[in-house]
Amino acid sequence: MKKLMIVGAVAAMALLATGTKQAQAQTAYPSVAGVTAFTPGANFMSLPGYLRYRYFFDSGRWITREEAENAVKSQVG
Repeated sequence: MKKLMIVGAVAAMALLATGTKQAQAQTAYPSVAGVTAFTPGANFMSLPGYLRYRYFFDSGRWITREEAENAVKSQVG
């Protein structure tokens, strides 16, 4: 009985932890202003591709290529 209560408590905490992560929406894009495209600093990617990769790494959600291109244009000019 005690083991069942502990397992239930751990499962409840895991559910709360994953629910919290999903509820957080990231609106700011990672900065690529000082990064040069197709270099090791950009992981040999284009700037929109690198921004998409970094955004996914930080948030767990992919953004569209168009969103990434617009974000790069607003950051770099």
